[in-house]
Order: sequence, then structure tokens, then C-alpha cells
Amino acid sequence: MEHYLGKKTVTLALVAIVLSSVSIEVSQAQGICNVSGEGLMSCKPSVTPPNPSAPTAQCCSALAKADMGCLCAYKNSQWLPSLGIDPKLAMQLPEKCKLPNAPHC
Repeated sequence: MEHYLGKKTVTLALVAIVLSSVSIEVSQAQGICNVSGEGLMSCKPSVTPPNPSAPTAQCCSALAKADMGCLCAYKNSQWLPSLGIDPKLAMQLPEKCKLPNAPHC
């Protein structure tokens, strides 16, 4: 039993390290769906519960350049919650930013 718990602890630690590195890479890399890492990070306070803030001008500007169809593909992804992002709040951003042609994912 101790051997099993040890493996489980190591596995959980590795998962945490991978998720941390993914978060760092997203914030420093090219981003996703035509949104830069910097743009994604500017939107994070608006999609993080329990008290999300209104999207900033920088966030809305980043979303204006986004591939909305690509972003819709993340709607049901388990990746977003693992980074502390509420997918429902994320899907509300285009409307909150008053973007034309906001997607209806």
C-alpha cells in the first residue's frame, strides 16, 4: 500500500509540474488561437472565479484578433479549469468586450 501511495504522490507531483510549465509557456509563448500569451494573461482576471473583474481594454483588444472558432474548441476542455479559468466566464468575454460577430459556441 505504501508503494502505491508513493507512486500516486509522485504522479500527482509530475502533473502539477507539467501544468505549471504549461501555464508559464502560455504566458510567455505565442499564445493560442491568434491571442498572444500576454493577451491571454490580460484576460485571466476576467475569467477567474470567484470574483472576476471586467475585461480590460488590453484583453478586449487581444480578443478582437482571436480566431473565435478556435477559442470555441476550448469550451469543454479540462485544460482551462486546470489553469484556474472558468470556461463559462471565458465564453462571455467576447460579448462583454462588445466584439462584433461574437461567437455563439
